[in-house]
Amino acid sequence: MLENLNPSAGSSRSIKRIGRGRGSGHGKTAGRGSKGQRARAGNKRKVGFEGGQQPLYRRLPKVGFNSGVEKPYAISVDRFPAVKGLQEITLEALKAAGLAPKNAKRAKIIGAGAGDLAPKIKDELVTTSGRK
Repeated sequence: MLENLNPSAGSSRSIKRIGRGRGSGHGKTAGRGSKGQRARAGNKRKVGFEGGQQPLYRRLPKVGFNSGVEKPYAISVDRFPAVKGLQEITLEALKAAGLAPKNAKRAKIIGAGAGDLAPKIKDELVTTSGRK
């Protein structure tokens, strides 16, 4: 059972007591230096504030866009003719045949003969670009 819950010797320091007279070493200005914005009470500045200069995040150009919608994994019938040989096209069947990666959440069959494969698709996670 634990008997001594006090911190071990030298592992913690006492708090810095500011504004308790000159003899404390933190009297008069209480460690804030002399005048200025940071010396005042209620000093709050926005994160990234640069004293009125245009902040870095506004000086740099805005680049790119990350969509929250995850795109389906595209499987081309032209490049992978093994898709035509499947009896039923489901996401699990595509993963088992090595046509889709294991972490794919949706798949889309594209290419010239994609429309002919529409009747074989038995999974709502698999779509095709061709219409039949």
